Amino acid sequence: MIDLLVLACLAAIALPFVAYPFLLWLRATIAPDPVVGGDVTPAVDLVIAAHDEAASIGARIENALALDYPEDRLRIWIGSDGSTDDTVAIARRFEDRGVRVLDLPRGGKAAALRALVEASAEAGGGGEILAFSDANSDWPRDALRRLVAPFADDRVGGVAGDQRYVEDAGDEALGERGYWHFDRALKRWQTRAGNAISSTGAIHAVRRRCFEAPPPDATDDFMISTGVIAAGERLVFAEDAIAWEPTAEPVGGEFRRKTRIITRGLRGVLYRRALLNPARTGLYAFELAVHKLLRRLTWIPLAGLVVLAPFAVMQGGLAGLVAGGTALGVAGGAVGLAVPRLRRIKPVSVAAYVVMVQAACAWATIATLSGRRVARWDPQRPASSAAESSS
Repeated sequence: MIDLLVLACLAAIALPFVAYPFLLWLRATIAPDPVVGGDVTPAVDLVIAAHDEAASIGARIENALALDYPEDRLRIWIGSDGSTDDTVAIARRFEDRGVRVLDLPRGGKAAALRALVEASAEAGGGGEILAFSDANSDWPRDALRRLVAPFADDRVGGVAGDQRYVEDAGDEALGERGYWHFDRALKRWQTRAGNAISSTGAIHAVRRRCFEAPPPDATDDFMISTGVIAAGERLVFAEDAIAWEPTAEPVGGEFRRKTRIITRGLRGVLYRRALLNPARTGLYAFELAVHKLLRRLTWIPLAGLVVLAPFAVMQGGLAGLVAGGTALGVAGGAVGLAVPRLRRIKPVSVAAYVVMVQAACAWATIATLSGRRVARWDPQRPASSAAESSS
């Protein structure tokens, strides 16, 4: 009986992290559906919502103005969501260089994005493409060109760029960097197989006709990018369209951030539950269920293995080895969370990140099932790059 329970827990963990990636790679290899990109420069409205980003907004705007893109084909829109610092004053210094700035009351990121997109349409000459970025992102000069290249394919309604972390951010980020390497490979295979699951807010774009204003209690990048799938168009990953960002805060702040993001992400899946119907979206329905639901529920079989470990070890055999090894890994991750300097050791850093994310998934699942909604936008920035306040 113990053997069967351990096997069931192991299978539940392996499905999203081993079986699904393998099947996805197989599908992408055997029957790829390539995107026909091109050197195109459609009119673009670059939209950036900010709340108390005085420490980074100036550099972000300078970075956007320096992009290698035709000046008459790019408009930059900055929306301050009730900032209480100098965000608006700093942004307005760039108005004589064509930057549009909206000083909005505090309403949340979703409301700010809606206002920015509506303003860009009302201003006339609105770009066919809406591009989105975080207020602390740094794009290479060619990032926008690479982001819009897949739009040369008429089937493409949205493009997800590649968020990367600065290389000198510290050893504690090894676990998170490892996750993004894995996620990058999945997005690459998803695109070859048909569609990426969703985008990251640091760098993504959609055709204006596919834009749906996100609800306040769901992740905006997920809702905006999956609107492309809902519209029956392709969402693809442009790995060469890069946005650099600093790593998130130390574990305490990162746990809170992850919990908020996962809670809002689960809420987003509820909003987009029609996409889980394979009769409507085909393979994407299975991928969405595995990627955005099963992956966030693996804390359940992981906890099951830890609980089963003492009994499996006493019984011996392969089940004891698996359950015991899992328990030791979780214990090592917990120690790494408690003693930050140990996270300089790569296995400890990875284990600590896994434990932290699984704990955040558990907390977010409970919050979602209890009906809790996270509608407040409070971006958290490392103290070195911005004052701690909001996302």
